[in-house]
Amino acid sequence: MTASFATRPDTTRGRLYPEEGSAHRTCFQRDRDRIIHASAFRRLKHKTQVFVEHEGDYYRTRLTHSIEVAQVARTLARSLGLNEELAEAVALAHDLGHPPFGHTGEDELKELMEPFGGFDHNAQAIKIVTKLEAHYADFDGLNLTWETLEGIAKHNGPVVGDVPFALSEFNAVYDLELETHASAEAQVAAIADDIAYNNHDLADGLRAGLFTLEDLRCLPMIGRCIAEVDARWPGLSPARREHEALRRFFGLLVEDVLATSLERIEEFAPKDVQAVRHLGVPVVRFSEGTFTELKEIRTFLYYRMYRQWGVQRMRRKAKIVVRQLFEIFNEAPGLMPDDWNSVQALQDGRVGRARIVTDYIAGMTDRFALQEHRKLTDPNVRA
Repeated sequence: MTASFATRPDTTRGRLYPEEGSAHRTCFQRDRDRIIHASAFRRLKHKTQVFVEHEGDYYRTRLTHSIEVAQVARTLARSLGLNEELAEAVALAHDLGHPPFGHTGEDELKELMEPFGGFDHNAQAIKIVTKLEAHYADFDGLNLTWETLEGIAKHNGPVVGDVPFALSEFNAVYDLELETHASAEAQVAAIADDIAYNNHDLADGLRAGLFTLEDLRCLPMIGRCIAEVDARWPGLSPARREHEALRRFFGLLVEDVLATSLERIEEFAPKDVQAVRHLGVPVVRFSEGTFTELKEIRTFLYYRMYRQWGVQRMRRKAKIVVRQLFEIFNEAPGLMPDDWNSVQALQDGRVGRARIVTDYIAGMTDRFALQEHRKLTDPNVRA
């Protein structure tokens, strides 16, 4: 049954550039399909979360992560009576703006771009889907619906304070009401992201040998899951034991979100999607207990995975690559391809040039960034 506060395709606020509707797909299904066919979406295959792309074929990439997030988002949306297609579209697009080398690349670009309007991956995603994807005859970008754009921009909550230029620039043209919360579907996509990365960071850390299942026994939630698996299947092989424990942990997170969100829906009783936007608090969230327990798990991962010496060494290399590419292209924009090295890039001054260089770097995959860096810095490699 559809909830009264679900987003309905027949009441969409439409697209910046009006288009005829489809006889076979809703507007949000079309958004989803355009995102899947975007060049930026395909490049997520070679952008990583924690480990750099060449370190192993088994670790999650931004693409596999986005697919996992979309799967969780559809499950949550269906169970809460929300619009599955909108939740899926936002989930699939939520990482489009991430630069190479995961959060390390974003942190470095954020620091480098501080004098030029800042950098934020959600804002960059908006720039990609409204400008940088230049394939359609009638418009730049993908011309997504207002609701999908809103979800991409503020699925993590209202955007207040200093708004990154990439978002403020578009928002001046098409007001996304940044000061309010997003739809319940976008909130579902955001928490699906939390569920997916909490689960797969544990899985990737185990696969990388940074810790063992025994090391996780002391952690809340996951420790209980391990105990359940051992009680039911004593002597289970290590790989199956890890999988069974993590799938139970995954299930606990999903069930917690559903139970907590249903309680909040009953408490706040939003009459429509606008009521959700103006509640002042999210309607979709973890319980306080689970949120606290997840912080303990993230602390464990911080010290045992993100701060592990091998990961730190690669993070350091990634920071150097991003910084040197930024400095080289700003100094000599003619070293970028012709479609990036435009007359406009040369005439816009330091700010405009830095923003174009950042767009170019942010669109790179891990592999391409490493290749470009070698070509530009190693005299033994042909440019």
